[in-house]
Amino acid sequence: MRNIVALAIFTWIIALIYFMNNIMYVQKKEGLDEGMIDKLRAALEGIEELKEQNVKLKSLAEEEKKEHTENVRLLNEILHQKKREGKLSEWKEKEREGKEKEEKNEKMKSQLYSSDHEKLRKMLDDRIIEAFFYAKKYVGDNKTDRKSVANHLENQLLSLIGLSYQFSEVDQAEEWRRKSLANLTQHIQTTIDRIQNPSNCSKAKILVCNLDKQCGFGCQLHHVAYCFVVAFGEGRTLVMEGDGKEWRIHFGAPYTGYSHNGWTSTFLPVTSCTVKDVIAGSGPVNWESDRSARVVSLPIVDSLRILPSYLPLSFPSSISDQLIKFHTNPPAFFIAQFLWYLMRSNEELQKQLNEAKEKISFSQGPIVGVQIRRTDKVGTEAAFHSLEEYMEWTEIYFKVEESRQGKKVKRRIFIATDDPSVFKEAKEKYPSYEIFGDEGNANTAQLDRRYTDSSLLGVITDIQLLSHCSHLVCTFSSQVCRMGYELAQVRQNTRGNEFHSLDDVYYFGGQQAHEQVAIEKHVAENDREIDMEVGDLLGIAGNHWDGFSKGTNRRTGKVGLYPSYKVKENWRIVDFPALPPL
Repeated sequence: MRNIVALAIFTWIIALIYFMNNIMYVQKKEGLDEGMIDKLRAALEGIEELKEQNVKLKSLAEEEKKEHTENVRLLNEILHQKKREGKLSEWKEKEREGKEKEEKNEKMKSQLYSSDHEKLRKMLDDRIIEAFFYAKKYVGDNKTDRKSVANHLENQLLSLIGLSYQFSEVDQAEEWRRKSLANLTQHIQTTIDRIQNPSNCSKAKILVCNLDKQCGFGCQLHHVAYCFVVAFGEGRTLVMEGDGKEWRIHFGAPYTGYSHNGWTSTFLPVTSCTVKDVIAGSGPVNWESDRSARVVSLPIVDSLRILPSYLPLSFPSSISDQLIKFHTNPPAFFIAQFLWYLMRSNEELQKQLNEAKEKISFSQGPIVGVQIRRTDKVGTEAAFHSLEEYMEWTEIYFKVEESRQGKKVKRRIFIATDDPSVFKEAKEKYPSYEIFGDEGNANTAQLDRRYTDSSLLGVITDIQLLSHCSHLVCTFSSQVCRMGYELAQVRQNTRGNEFHSLDDVYYFGGQQAHEQVAIEKHVAENDREIDMEVGDLLGIAGNHWDGFSKGTNRRTGKVGLYPSYKVKENWRIVDFPALPPL
């Protein structure tokens, strides 16, 4: 294109010279004949034509220049893009994955459920029906070996549970639940932190927690959590009596605490306010006497005449829909938020916890936390449970996990106990298991050494490591067991059913009544059972883990057993004004 334009311009210049010479020649003549006039006229017409061509050629030259400039720009842009592609390849891959996920989600919306969801649902339906067919045929059949039937049915049901867990994870549902619970945790923790650190301590509403409760570490922490949740419910800043320096653990001993430094020997301060900042003149007013006072003192829960509405098992109405949707035990998830805030480790403790955690390969597969409480609990607050009972439910968990994953799963456990002999027993009886745990912590938990700095570090370490485990097998009568379970809800954002208790259902000391509501009618089949009508409220005393729960029918006043599958939780949802909706 460029050569053609140049040649055309050259030709035009030659022609112009030629015509100009002809004109000059004609002008030199004295007279003009008709031939000359024709030549002159033709020359002038040729000049006009060349002028038009010149305009066109200039236009072509400009277009050529613009085209060349644009080509250079595009080339530079391509080269620049090539350079950037190396740096942006990871971003592009993430963008592609994001688009694929978005397209999949849009497709799911249009289809309501994905193909994977429907396949698993049908499989689950089929296996439930098959289990029913088998039970109907062989349970009670005297011609069939009962042990064989029981073993077959157990394996069939374990496979069914594994498939149920697998079904709950389809279409990234588990990831969605965890993210949603993490958002709730962030929302609650941010609100707690704001209330605990007011701009003006002398004007803020304050609740002073009485720490003079004579009990062990787990009991003490749950007591402070009780103070904390009541303070939060009333929009008050929690301040510890004596700023936590008078944190008492063991009544009657020469030294009445785990550490001379009190609360901050292990944990971060719970507030930026001090008792001196918030109290001027006379001390705080008793909470039961005047709840409208700016500074109140909350008695030990055992001495209260009227329980605060904020006590567990209550949880906030502002987030109740999300909690019920994402968690199987909303009250535990909510109260766990306060324990989590209370047990924020100081720098020294965090260093020791990190060192303890590094000794256990949590990232290499599931680990069951086995917490065995004995010593002072056995015969008083709880019955003795053999190691075999704990390990039976541990093995059940691993069988379910193998069904869920569809492959062999290595058996690994973390043991937390106050009985050092458990470690030797476990290693001898269960050689196929990889066993983690610190026998030294068990030694410091002995009654004669329990109230020392080393014992405090030991129990905190055991609780924190239990909260890292994939599943817990323990007794909920133990405060340590419940604390490990509670912290796990915040740490892992799990659904809340990753445990098996050998005795009690989950509870919180001093809690509001735990009630369930009947969703199916039941007619007692023996004198140990009670009747139920749909809608009856039942105050639950415990789950026997055999298909039956024990409780009181509020309508009839009768106490007895009822089928656990015929009831659902009657959640206690109350207004916590300090916590806005998410």
